Amino acid sequence: QVQLVESGGGLVQAGGSLRLSCAASGSIFSINAMGWYRQAPGKQRVLVAGINSGGSTTYADSVKGRFTISRDNAKNTVYLQMNSLKPEDTAVYYCNARIAVVAGGVRDYWGQGTQVTVSS
Repeated sequence: QVQLVESGGGLVQAGGSLRLSCAASGSIFSINAMGWYRQAPGKQRVLVAGINSGGSTTYADSVKGRFTISRDNAKNTVYLQMNSLKPEDTAVYYCNARIAVVAGGVRDYWGQGTQVTVSS
């Protein structure tokens, strides 16, 4: 089984920064892509940022210029650097990874979620 473990969430004042981490472990053959999603109360889960195996990135319009996604392939880890945080960034942030497992097959895995709260 594959596990994704998230860390780095917390409470921060508007204009501040946080860095989220997500580490994948288990019987991993390869990681095709990793990304970050978020879900605010009463809202749908939406993509914040993604990065594929070739290093190409994508961002939601609402976070462009403020958030940066990166990866460390040796550690099977993806990061989300969040700067100039706004109250509307408040949400539970979920890590996602599309993983080919050693036993065969490809599927999406999700982290447990980490709360990010931005105060005004």
